[in-house]
Amino acid sequence: MRRNNYFWAAFLILAGGLLLLGNLGIITVNVWKLLWPLFLILIGAWFLLGSFFGYPSAEVEEAAIPLEGATQAKIRVSHGAGRLHVDDSARASELASGTFGGGLRHRAKQDGNTLDVKMSPARHREGFIVWVPNHALNWNFGLNREIPLELIFETGAGETHLDLTNLQVTDFSLETGASSNTVLMPANAGYTRAKIDAGVAAVTVHIPSGVAARIHTDSGLAAINIDQNRFPRQGKVYQSPDYETAANKIELDIDTGVSSVSVR
Repeated sequence: MRRNNYFWAAFLILAGGLLLLGNLGIITVNVWKLLWPLFLILIGAWFLLGSFFGYPSAEVEEAAIPLEGATQAKIRVSHGAGRLHVDDSARASELASGTFGGGLRHRAKQDGNTLDVKMSPARHREGFIVWVPNHALNWNFGLNREIPLELIFETGAGETHLDLTNLQVTDFSLETGASSNTVLMPANAGYTRAKIDAGVAAVTVHIPSGVAARIHTDSGLAAINIDQNRFPRQGKVYQSPDYETAANKIELDIDTGVSSVSVR
């Protein structure tokens, strides 16, 4: 049996057991709210066991994508599983540069002044869960801070840290599965439109001081925690009092399943 089959078997047995105990009245807690932390605990335990068994680590490639004279860019990152760290450390002549566990495959197409780039692992990985460290896709790279960016991230099981603080992000999208995610939103990008679509995940969003936000939520069995001192609820949205007049603002849509989401 493949390792991902063992994982899903363990998760389904534990989840089914909790639901059965709840239906029988043996436990009185909200079982659905336990599923996302249970999922993340199992993923963490699996990663830890993998490190103890000493699987070989994936090859790490150092790579850079040249800016090629573009004045704006659209970047789609299909990462898979592992650890993903993104910041603003690319040089002025580069759109992106850093290290890529498992290698990097990218395609770049320039249309006028816009550079359209797709980034993915060098080799296709099968299965929803790709296990660390045997298939470690640990990426650490920087983006160009000088030009407007449209960013699309598609991630699987693992840990994602996106520091967009100093980037000129006009559009941002994060679609993630079973994972832990931290997103630091832009501090000086004008208007940013953002969307987060999370399945079984923990997501923490930091909105810099001085940046206004309007937040829409569509949650299934999610625990949503939004700082209402900064973003008081107004009907169906959470919104900064100065949103309409703010020079820097974020329109954030959050669509979640069995997740925990915090916006600060």
